[in-house]
Amino acid sequence: MGIMKIGIIGAGNIGGNLTRRLTALGHDVSVANSRGPHTLTALAEETGATPVPVEEAARGAEIVVVTVPQKRVPDLPSGVLDGAAEGVAVIDTGNYYPQQRDGRIAGIEDEGLTESRWTERHLGHPVIKAFNGTYAQDILDRPRPADAPDRMALPVAGDDEAAKTKVRALIDELGFDTVDAGGIDDSWRQQPDTPVYGLREGVDGVTKALAEASPERPAAFRG
Repeated sequence: MGIMKIGIIGAGNIGGNLTRRLTALGHDVSVANSRGPHTLTALAEETGATPVPVEEAARGAEIVVVTVPQKRVPDLPSGVLDGAAEGVAVIDTGNYYPQQRDGRIAGIEDEGLTESRWTERHLGHPVIKAFNGTYAQDILDRPRPADAPDRMALPVAGDDEAAKTKVRALIDELGFDTVDAGGIDDSWRQQPDTPVYGLREGVDGVTKALAEASPERPAAFRG
């Protein structure tokens, strides 16, 4: 793929481990969190990533990963993606946990928006949904070569085909297969408590799990 400039907004488990892997692959990674760059010194020293304020994370980036709690998406600075490279692919790793963390979000529950469509509206930019059902530790522990029989597959949903292709290529470079899970309005198939969520299987298993999903939001994930 060549070296890319990648911005990561959110330095929790997923954001931190993507920072570790993407820097190890040679990409130029900027990482930001809500508490400020000074809190990311250890991660920067470990990985060689550049800690930046949230407002600067997307600057010049070809791929931006937004990996913050769902309820925090509206708190991101307006224009957070300003200054990104033309054709930037924005990855949304988020999940809506109304009872456990996020409280009730009307757009998701009353309007029936998928979680990523809601996020997309706040960001003002199309998103690609990926990594939302992936265990953070698997990003470090489970990469496999392209033809390995135990290579995991991740579902990837999004409306922008060029951005989706870019994201799928990056995930392949990270050591995982991908399955096209459709557009963002189809991304309910990979939301929490669906068959594919947390699934550690290959392309066939992931394809089957996506097909078996129900559009009915489970009671445990309603506010």
